[in-house]
Amino acid sequence: MKSLVFREAACRRIFMRMTVILFTLFSLTASAQTSATATIVGTITDPTGSAVPNATITVTDTATGITHSATSNGTGEYVLPALQIGTYAIKVEAAGFNVQTKTGVVLNVGDRARVNFTLQVGAAQETVTVSASGIKLQTDSGEVSNVISGKQITQLESNGRSLYSLMNLTTGASSLQMDFQVPTPMGGDSSVSFNGQRNSHNLFLLDGGETDDRGGGGSAIVMPSEDALAEFRQLTSNYSAQYGLSSAATISTVIKSGTRNFHASGWWFGRNDAFNARNYFNPQYSADGTHNKVAKLRFNLWGFNVGGPVALHGGGNPKTFFFYNMEWRSLIQGNNFNVGVPFTSTYGGDLSQAINTGIVTSVRAPFDCQ
Repeated sequence: MKSLVFREAACRRIFMRMTVILFTLFSLTASAQTSATATIVGTITDPTGSAVPNATITVTDTATGITHSATSNGTGEYVLPALQIGTYAIKVEAAGFNVQTKTGVVLNVGDRARVNFTLQVGAAQETVTVSASGIKLQTDSGEVSNVISGKQITQLESNGRSLYSLMNLTTGASSLQMDFQVPTPMGGDSSVSFNGQRNSHNLFLLDGGETDDRGGGGSAIVMPSEDALAEFRQLTSNYSAQYGLSSAATISTVIKSGTRNFHASGWWFGRNDAFNARNYFNPQYSADGTHNKVAKLRFNLWGFNVGGPVALHGGGNPKTFFFYNMEWRSLIQGNNFNVGVPFTSTYGGDLSQAINTGIVTSVRAPFDCQ
């Protein structure tokens, strides 16, 4: 009996410890996600400009149907933090005023968007719908930043299809990268200087989590598929203290998410020496009439995305979604190996004889690196 009681107590302690650990991990994850989300702020007023307190503000993600709500304070102000990026509809309700709705409000990663409302006196059954303007003026933050959208990521050409090649598309960026981004499974050439700062002082975030190698020069250690990225923001100056781990730029990247509808896509990108012009230093024929091969090039990149809702319970709007990405990368990159020919005095002027005797092993030969 004592043994049974002891086992129950031990199991209870283990359960409590596991609960604390999981809660801590969840809290750390949730706090890290804040830098990969967006915030809506605003003021609710009446036609005279006076504040409307206790108004109910409801925002709805049009892709997932998930809603968030807040109430305006005594000065008519409201704030809705930690919103996932996407397109939203915002509805405001207050006693004695018409219901007002704004649609098409787009939130990018790291946004602090101000959406103000001026309510009209009337019955609550009357609704006024306004489409949001596509031009937004940032007035709630002094940061200097630039957003690269998912459409730009997938459609802008880059040599190697790397996220890090697109980092140069903002004011103050100076590339220190090689011309070709080798498609490694981890890491990439992220050597870009912002506003004259050291490239090792940049900070890279993926869904709010840091992806820097702090023991190896501060470079990024992930190489996400471009087609898996929703967007990324490059903060280059005057950004919030929550990005306090770097003295240069902060690059905040967000992975795509599933929606209420199933979506799937696939792609293939390829390069081949058959499409390329012959290298100037590798003529078709050598001086002795030997035909020179073209260096072999086979670069293939293919993959797929799939996402949608997760049905954890029957009926109603889903609140859980999934997104899955898989990508394969293959590279064979050849080159021409040139050997300097020694003076004729070392082999008697007969090049073919020198090759046969091993004095000259090769003049030009293609080789492949895989």
